[in-house]
Amino acid sequence: MVFWDIVRVFFPKVVLVALALFAFRLVVLTLLEKRNLAHVVVYREVLPKDILVTFVIGFGVFPISNFLNRWIAYEPELPRLVMELPLAIRIVLYLLIGDLGHYWVHRLMHTRHFWRTHKWHHAPTYMYWLAGVRASVTQVTLVNLPYIAAGAFLAFSPWWIFWAIILKNTAQNDFMHFNRWWGNRWLEWFIVTPRYHHIHHSDNPDHYNSNLAALFPIWDHLFGTYVDPDTVQKPLRFGIGESVPPIRLFIGI
Repeated sequence: MVFWDIVRVFFPKVVLVALALFAFRLVVLTLLEKRNLAHVVVYREVLPKDILVTFVIGFGVFPISNFLNRWIAYEPELPRLVMELPLAIRIVLYLLIGDLGHYWVHRLMHTRHFWRTHKWHHAPTYMYWLAGVRASVTQVTLVNLPYIAAGAFLAFSPWWIFWAIILKNTAQNDFMHFNRWWGNRWLEWFIVTPRYHHIHHSDNPDHYNSNLAALFPIWDHLFGTYVDPDTVQKPLRFGIGESVPPIRLFIGI
């Protein structure tokens, strides 16, 4: 499978790039947030813990999830006619189909039977760029599935596509959880903004199943899970309101 061949070739380099990129994010994003916080965060208390969590995710959750995906994921072989489309069109198709699948996997994880897979992501009682790093083995394995399937559109693509996806995923996750009340109604027809996603993390029961989109908000508009940030009363509060053993949060059970 092309996807796994790419992972095997680039994995050692990915680790080095990830470490350098993390150091850059740690300095720059934290300083940007501190200029005008949307929510109060005591960085000296949360950063050490979340840095540890980041290493647990990078060297624990991701490798285990990738191993599981090798056995359960499906990467179809697309017709030659599709693969001859311009690369730009295939990238758009990858993003749209992968993100649509992500929306429905995310929505599934907010149902009663699958909520445990997603609890760790919602566990923090604060919100800032690194708060969104938490994801259980089960969650990452499930979320990977639509992207691996959609990855068929990127078969035989230039080498830089792999790195572009990693950078896009990192920037997207940081931006969604960024501790600034950025966004407006016009922009939020096209991309998930921090204020848009912060509502999804709210501990208000009215927001539990809202703003589920990861990249394109259109899915929330189409499938009835949209909440307008302009109508939400601030300040927001976060967390799941319960204590769960760390090993269960890690596995997602």
